[in-house]
Amino acid sequence: MVARHADGVRARSDSTARRPWSVLGLLCVAQFMVILDMTVVTVALPSIGRSLGFAATDLQWVVTAYLLATGGLTLLGGRAADLAGGRRMFAVGLAVFTAASAASGLAPDATALIASRAAQGAGAALLTPAALAMITATYAGAQRATALSVWGALAGGGLATGVLAGGALTTWFGWRWVFLINVPVGLAALAALRQGATRRAARGNAPRGTGQLDLRGAVLAVAGLVGVVYAISGAPRYGWGSARTLLTLALGAVLLGAFVLAERHARDPLLPPGTLRSRTLTSGVLVMFAATGLLVGQQLLTSLFLQDLTGASPIRAGMEFLPLVVAVVLGAGLASHLAGRAGTRVLIAVGLALLAASALLLSRATADGYLAVLIPGLVLGGLGSGLAFPAASMTALSTVREGTAGLASGLVTTGHEVGAGLGAAIFPTLASAAAATAVAAPGGASFTGGYQHALTVAAIAAAVIAVIAAAVLPSARPAPGTKVGFH
Repeated sequence: MVARHADGVRARSDSTARRPWSVLGLLCVAQFMVILDMTVVTVALPSIGRSLGFAATDLQWVVTAYLLATGGLTLLGGRAADLAGGRRMFAVGLAVFTAASAASGLAPDATALIASRAAQGAGAALLTPAALAMITATYAGAQRATALSVWGALAGGGLATGVLAGGALTTWFGWRWVFLINVPVGLAALAALRQGATRRAARGNAPRGTGQLDLRGAVLAVAGLVGVVYAISGAPRYGWGSARTLLTLALGAVLLGAFVLAERHARDPLLPPGTLRSRTLTSGVLVMFAATGLLVGQQLLTSLFLQDLTGASPIRAGMEFLPLVVAVVLGAGLASHLAGRAGTRVLIAVGLALLAASALLLSRATADGYLAVLIPGLVLGGLGSGLAFPAASMTALSTVREGTAGLASGLVTTGHEVGAGLGAAIFPTLASAAAATAVAAPGGASFTGGYQHALTVAAIAAAVIAVIAAAVLPSARPAPGTKVGFH
């Protein structure tokens, strides 16, 4: 049987029809830039601060502005992908992200850089859910399982590679190229998107939903998430019990509550009633949130450990994260092969258990002989996240209809971004609090104690979540099929 898509291209209606991997390659290149920009600036921050005259207390906003905009606007981006079409919103998001990257690289002062970083986050919020919606609409069966495994690998691999890329670019070319490198890549991706072969293969290029954007809901959702993440990001400076932190958290919670109430009465709600009643979707989002927060927290603590305690240069610290990158790719490959047999619940539980083991092992690192602990710890963390990320995506999207694929993708991405923001704030805060109560000693004993304490907490949290996942999480099993390779 033959069907005709909205763009006039004839295609097989059989859901098992094979689709070329060119679409996935294009989407992954763009998404890799988005994830890379979450961590690529970490090792460049000192150079940025000196160059643009940042106050020490304001430098964190180079990272925070990006996370706030991405996490806060992703739901809007997901809904826009459903209404306007995945391919169209992907192109808009990619164009905004590329232009904002150029503005970031050319920023003349601190205010301009923070504003352009927020614009980058807005572009990412449009791009990512549209790309994931295109994947779910383009591929089916075994191909979709493989595509989501590769997509999941980007989540961990991009975060890890960002540290390496940031160190190399800052050392060799200067901090501005941390942002400017995105410009030629983004322009090339936009050109590839216009090619006929890619346009024909991308089945997610047509609008799937009807109605209008719920702007009131979008404002409340963004404001609520911004309030929560703003409070968390400022807590290391002002304290978790300070009036500023508690009031901002409370305001964020009130705004999110208002968002939920407003959605019940909206004509075309941003988050339709009943969406979160989907057990598979909610479970997948929560797992993505937890796994990303744990991985980012471990990465940031380990990066600080390498540079502050062992004296590693930015590029050397980045190189020492390579075992994590390789392990993430291997873990995602295993997830692709095992999801249909074992089910996603097993993969998630095992992945979180490996993250727990990784955090526990890394907590034993000391300045002397740290590599013997660091390398196996990073490998375990990479394998765990490589299993958990794609399994979480498969779980969340396993029962999603095409007309709400963008919304579901937006929720998954929101879990990823907000988890990253909270992980980056909570675990360094735990380390700083523990270090402040320790007796300072030569060689940074107080910092080591704080580092060990925070990672021990991470290990306990990951272990508890792994047990809960094994007991109550629903399990998705991708349709069985022949092993799929890239060609």
